[in-house]
Amino acid sequence: TGTKNIKFIETKMIHWPDNMFSYVEEDALLVSQDGFELHWATDERFDDEVDQGQLMREAAKYYANILLLYSPLIQKALQKINQMEIKIDMIAPDHGVIWRSRPDKIVNAWDEWSRQVAVDKAVVVYDTMWRSTELMANAIAKGISEAGVEVKLMPLSQYHRSDVMTEVLDSKAIVFGSATLNNGLMPRMADMLTYLKGLRPAGKIAAAFGSYGWGGEAPRLLDTFISEMKYESVGECLRVNYVPTPENLDTCVEFGRKVGEMVKG
Repeated sequence: TGTKNIKFIETKMIHWPDNMFSYVEEDALLVSQDGFELHWATDERFDDEVDQGQLMREAAKYYANILLLYSPLIQKALQKINQMEIKIDMIAPDHGVIWRSRPDKIVNAWDEWSRQVAVDKAVVVYDTMWRSTELMANAIAKGISEAGVEVKLMPLSQYHRSDVMTEVLDSKAIVFGSATLNNGLMPRMADMLTYLKGLRPAGKIAAAFGSYGWGGEAPRLLDTFISEMKYESVGECLRVNYVPTPENLDTCVEFGRKVGEMVKG
């Protein structure tokens, strides 16, 4: 005869069809399977044995890149737990650390992430060919910063798409920039858009920019993407022919200020 009472909580698609939480009453232990986990191999087993800043960054990265599109289902799962009014002293997921010191910390974080709560922050993600689009990106980021908004400048030559998504998770705005290659987007930017579209970050303010030689289709394609995602557009894409002049860069700074002002509401 067993000595433990276990309650089972169905949590389909977090993030597999057969997901289920198991709650051990006597130990106030939630065995959460794919819930509250992360892809981080540490030497330690528990949340209070690792660096807290890195821990939450890794938790955010996992959520942004694996679970974001399941946010409505995650909200339902969290509501189930709240309605049960159970005491949780420890959360043990399939992989990642075991949450024993502050299990409420990761539960609250998941609640915010699944509701896509955003802060006054903008991500400027871009890919450049001969650095002209990079010059525009730097100027736009300057304008956003001057508006009093935190900005993350993320060239795709240096940042993996998963790192970009981690910053996008709690950002109010995304500014996309691309040079034009073969009448289209730079390959890394095309990859980024496909990846982002699948994860479905919602409710963003967005803008597009890019330098070009003749056709200049890339910024227009970014505008189309912004429309398809139903983001709030800052306005028509900003395009510059060849290397930006000082006057062009002033326009980019002003463009960034406009983004920042929209972020601040």
